Amino acid sequence: MVWINLFFTFFRIGLFAIGGAYSFLPLIEREVVQRYQWLSKEEFLDVLGVTQVFPGAISIKYATYAGYKMGGVLGVIMANLGNILAPTLMIIFASSLYARYKDSLAFKGALEAVRLCVFALIIAVAFQALDINHLLQAKNIFIIILSFTVFTYTKAHPAITIILAAIAGAIWR
Repeated sequence: MVWINLFFTFFRIGLFAIGGAYSFLPLIEREVVQRYQWLSKEEFLDVLGVTQVFPGAISIKYATYAGYKMGGVLGVIMANLGNILAPTLMIIFASSLYARYKDSLAFKGALEAVRLCVFALIIAVAFQALDINHLLQAKNIFIIILSFTVFTYTKAHPAITIILAAIAGAIWR
């Protein structure tokens, strides 16, 4: 039964995680932490830290972790199948809609509203992932501002910014 729950849970996450990357986090947290309690809030945040170290899609890393924890290798397969199937079907459907309605003002308005919503969700998860007292420490503010500046105003690859932040964090303890 857990394998079916893993499949449909990550299918729902994949179906409604519009915007990619961090937009998945509120959905994953609601399903995996609150609804099924497969992970504790602390474990969810620990896995978030781990997902930031390794390359690849966040949703796949969470599906893999939760799937393995709850159902072994078959759990990994079922969670990831659900995770991948929903967006694949949605892209096929959306491609046909986009081709037909891309010049429609209502369609453009809907896409813009979704972008703004996803932006708000990403910010909300970012604040949940950090302790505000920890965030307000001088060295952490410096790392945030420097990372933001490098990412926004240079052509440096985001991986370089992440690696430099990791080095700074390891040295500046």
